[in-house]
Amino acid sequence: MYAFDIKTDHGVVTMIELLRKRRSIRKFGQEKIAPELVETIVEAALRAPSSRGINPWEFILVDDAVILEQLSSAKQHGAEFLKNAPLGIVVCADSTKSDVCIEDCSIAAIIIQLTALSLGLGSCWAQIRNRRHKNGSDAETFVKDLLGMPEQMMVEAIIGIGYPDERKMPVKAESLQRAKIRRNSWSGR
Repeated sequence: MYAFDIKTDHGVVTMIELLRKRRSIRKFGQEKIAPELVETIVEAALRAPSSRGINPWEFILVDDAVILEQLSSAKQHGAEFLKNAPLGIVVCADSTKSDVCIEDCSIAAIIIQLTALSLGLGSCWAQIRNRRHKNGSDAETFVKDLLGMPEQMMVEAIIGIGYPDERKMPVKAESLQRAKIRRNSWSGR
């Protein structure tokens, strides 16, 4: 088990320090996540901002190993890590409540990931919306059927969370794509 060592000179973890450490973790130890940590992640998700305060997002917490293994095959590639995650959070929304529920779900999902990191946990995002199931059908339909979700629900992603069983180095500052930054206009460099 690896914990993320986020040490600061001032005793407070800043957002930029979290972002510097954040990496997609796809290998998890099997240790269960303490209920109080799960509750902190849930609180963070429920505090996520949404357009016009509509809060169309909803979250399904999955800690059943059989269901997590089934979710790991929800799309053709890139969800396999879910079968070994102690916790999966399905980030979904009622598509009839907001025209920007995709954006609202995306904001909530990254808040979940950064909160998990701040608690010493690793995470990875499995995109579900607009992805295909391994049999060629729709990944979203597969997840909705598996979890018994109503038709109007849209599934954005599943976040796998657990204690990291791999260590990834932060992306180096000199590797950041600074050419993507412009000032005051498209041609402004």
